[in-house]
Amino acid sequence: MDSLGQDEQRVVWAVVGTDIGPLMLAATRNGLVNVVFHASDAVRDRALQRLAARLGGRLVEDADSPLLAEAIRQLRAYFAGERHGFDLPLDWSLSSGFNRQVLRELASGVPYGSVVGYGDLAGRVGQPGGAQAVGTAMGSNPLPVVVPCHRVVESDGGIGGFGGGVETKRKLLALEGVLPAPLF
Repeated sequence: MDSLGQDEQRVVWAVVGTDIGPLMLAATRNGLVNVVFHASDAVRDRALQRLAARLGGRLVEDADSPLLAEAIRQLRAYFAGERHGFDLPLDWSLSSGFNRQVLRELASGVPYGSVVGYGDLAGRVGQPGGAQAVGTAMGSNPLPVVVPCHRVVESDGGIGGFGGGVETKRKLLALEGVLPAPLF
């Protein structure tokens, strides 16, 4: 509680090692709010500054927090090939409008081991011809991996861009059996 008796926003975070490098996870009492790729100290610090500016409140490193423990467990199972989906409460407060609509459709409508084109996803949310806007939504995804923007590809068969880097996208698609695993 703050001095006015209001519940202060608390954001817990942790950095977790994965097959695609360190991921920073952050959660509020409403659910997982952010996943950040390549979470070196500098990347983590910038992400924490952005979270503080957007969400306010207190940021606390706490990998054992009940708010994060289940997300960490599910991510580890996913990277071990034992889990094909995530069943986590998500806090959508870092996304809004069209972007949130697209990301929710992606999370619920594009299962493990499948891909969708940018244009197809635009059509699913009632915006045929909105492929570029879907690309923008993918680039703003605050919950990559859990909200699987790596499953969105170009209609001509190209892999498309990816905030975590194209090589990370390839690794995630290979993990899900969409692409062959890299040879080296």
